[in-house]
Amino acid sequence: MLNTDKNLKLYYSIGEVAEMFGVNESLLRFWEREFPQLNPKKAGRGIRQYRKEDIETLKLIYYLVKERGMTLPGARQRMKDRRESTLRNFETVERLKAIREELIGMRDALDAFTEGQTDMQKDND
Repeated sequence: MLNTDKNLKLYYSIGEVAEMFGVNESLLRFWEREFPQLNPKKAGRGIRQYRKEDIETLKLIYYLVKERGMTLPGARQRMKDRRESTLRNFETVERLKAIREELIGMRDALDAFTEGQTDMQKDND
């Protein structure tokens, strides 16, 4: 049986991971050289296989470099010295983003409902 659920996959190709993050494959290969914590398994002929742990590490690197604007040496040092606190901060930011999206959805639904109510009142007048 073919496993089509991405959450159950054990390994991801470099193309899949690049697409997840919206970056080029070459950037992922570059980050592998820059961050010793990032070490995907290499199958025959050097084909990279990213595990869940590798993707979590990439999320942290992406957060520090792309979202926080840190330099590569700064991000590398942060991951080396304060990985746990950086990970907690990252997870908090991710949860807050999810809450924000949910609140925006609620606001939009409420706006649509209120607009519908206003239209109904105009029709009754």
